[in-house]
Amino acid sequence: MKIYVISELIQLARTKSPFYKELYKDCGQNPQLQELPILNGTTFWKANNLEKNEVLTEPHSNGIVFKSGGTTGYPKFSFFTKEEWNLFTQAFGEGLTKGGLVAGEKIANLFYVGDLYASFLFIMKSLEASTVPIVHFPLGGAADMQTIIKTLKEFQIDVWAGVPTTIMKLAEIAVQEKAPHPRKILFGGEDFYPDQRMHLEHLIPGVKIQSIGYASVDGGLLGFVDPECQPGEHRVFSDHTFIEIIDEDTGQPIEEVGKVGKVILTNLTRGLMPIIRYPAGDLAAWVEPSSVKKFRKFLIQGRSEEGARVGPVTLFYDDLSQFLQKFHKDLESAGFQMIIRHFGNKDQLIIRVATTKGSEVLKEKIQKELHKERPLIEASIAQGHIHPVEFEFVEAHQLTFQLRTGKLRRLIDERF
Repeated sequence: MKIYVISELIQLARTKSPFYKELYKDCGQNPQLQELPILNGTTFWKANNLEKNEVLTEPHSNGIVFKSGGTTGYPKFSFFTKEEWNLFTQAFGEGLTKGGLVAGEKIANLFYVGDLYASFLFIMKSLEASTVPIVHFPLGGAADMQTIIKTLKEFQIDVWAGVPTTIMKLAEIAVQEKAPHPRKILFGGEDFYPDQRMHLEHLIPGVKIQSIGYASVDGGLLGFVDPECQPGEHRVFSDHTFIEIIDEDTGQPIEEVGKVGKVILTNLTRGLMPIIRYPAGDLAAWVEPSSVKKFRKFLIQGRSEEGARVGPVTLFYDDLSQFLQKFHKDLESAGFQMIIRHFGNKDQLIIRVATTKGSEVLKEKIQKELHKERPLIEASIAQGHIHPVEFEFVEAHQLTFQLRTGKLRRLIDERF
């Protein structure tokens, strides 16, 4: 299975992908990785379209396709060859082994499947790639809760794997129904916040709550956990991914421990759809010094300005900007920003819009249209996974700006 060295990947991209050829036209013959521009997500996904794809290095004739969330605008399709998909899941399976899978564990897969969504299939195939003998129960997060409870009882399942919103809901019902308590929770897709941990530990005394790993279908492998990792900490998949943490103000790589910056990844296993200096959408800080060259540990510190992950829902800033353009005549907006908060064991998104023309009627109109475009938001609210999205109309000076640069803070994650 192919793992590229960085120089080889760059040359493949700039010779075979029209998008990268144009992007790198002024970068010299043999540029170093950090001399290349960081990808602009909007431009990248616009070029990665179905009608005339400018990103792929060759026609996609063997493999698998996934789609990740977007509010409006360009669909975000991710293309893998069969070999790349196998390598992706094999490596993540090795990470699960390092994370402490125990022989004989019975694991309920409660991630979501369908509509080109990756998580359920990704975890299923990764569990199969693990070298530890376990028993997999592919239940799915959308299954009827009583059916899940029945299966937990019948097979005495001791590990649950899923997104925190599903886990929290299941835990409440499992206690009521006297289902067997899990020894371990493996979560992914969103973080487990302190209040959620405390509530779950109260419901299920002694349960171990652990990240299943850090990856995205857009970018690929990011991090795995081992027994030394504290909550939020992961180790880089050094053999498959090159991770940079970039200062948001200067654009320069951060090497010192503890300084927060944007996570930028270069995937060393994807040649069909190259991922080179791609913003992962998260903030992080190094936990170990730069002298640690392999599996260096880092700590996730919330979302960066690319997009908001609210419970099971992802909203990208550029997509939301395009959505709000529909109401430009009504709003005459001078800008907006997204704020994420967490209380009552659930996330909430606040969309703060600078306008002098706001009204309660307009708020309801915009909210109704947002639910129409993204039915997952309304469904997640109805199921108790997230708080309702709130719109705030403020004066322009009431938006929050970067102190050093004066730039608008597009996303403020108050959960961390």
